[in-house]
Amino acid sequence: MFMFSHLLLRRPRHSGARKSNFENTSQCMTELASRNHVVKPLLKWAGGKRWQVPHLRPLWNQCSHYRLVEPFCGGLAVTLGLRPRRALLNDVNPHLINFYSWVKKGLRSAITMKNEKEMFFAHRDRFNALLEAGKSHTREAALLFYYLNRTGYNGLCRFNKRGVFNVPFGRYKTISYANEFLAYRKVFEAWEFTTRDFSTLELRKTDFVYADPPYDVPFTSYAKDGFSWDDQVRVAEWLVKHPGPVILVNQATPRIRTLYRRLGYEVRYLDAPRRISASGDRKPVREVLATRNLTLLP
Repeated sequence: MFMFSHLLLRRPRHSGARKSNFENTSQCMTELASRNHVVKPLLKWAGGKRWQVPHLRPLWNQCSHYRLVEPFCGGLAVTLGLRPRRALLNDVNPHLINFYSWVKKGLRSAITMKNEKEMFFAHRDRFNALLEAGKSHTREAALLFYYLNRTGYNGLCRFNKRGVFNVPFGRYKTISYANEFLAYRKVFEAWEFTTRDFSTLELRKTDFVYADPPYDVPFTSYAKDGFSWDDQVRVAEWLVKHPGPVILVNQATPRIRTLYRRLGYEVRYLDAPRRISASGDRKPVREVLATRNLTLLP
């Protein structure tokens, strides 16, 4: 059994240290990637768990020789924060994984990026044209995905039922874009990126699994086919079979709490900062933290 620090259930105190002025420039990315602390994610991502990293690190440090597995890696906030030597990072969104795969190869920008409405819609049309032409795996598609993520509304990644990317323009005052991502090439070199259904991942008994599926809320259009209640059940039942350490997080809806308890997870709760809300409500939201093969301290 692993001892799970009580720090996980508290917000970290501010140390008073100055934050790095990370503006997605090549110089700042190189500086941050070379340090042994949290590297800021390249993408904006709905439901990102960067705020959890200080709480998770004490536990991770006890088993840092394990391979970290994220079945729903999203914006990579947790993996970039923990910086495992080995990782299996999966997401059903093929455009997300295509971007990471090109970053791993040493991606440099070859398109113009400006915070302009006309350019946004032109790049969005071009991105959708590439998808329709079967060229979603290309470098151009990766760069356009990055631009649309940085420039679109709240960093959303949304597709309609026909698989068309339809996120609106973000209307930010200023945006800094990266021209190259070479600093992240070194960080990614021992990490494996895949895009498949989570249940087909081949887990090792010593894998440390951190699973952050889409919240059990109406907005589930992170990929073409969405994420249903049946998928929530499949995730929870799949992870019950894993003999290694598991952390499963979700919004604390009544049926999620019931499901996780029925399957034998140890359940605790966190107040998570709300990042995206259609109503404009950004108050903390109650989140469930379900664990297996871990010992939670009171």
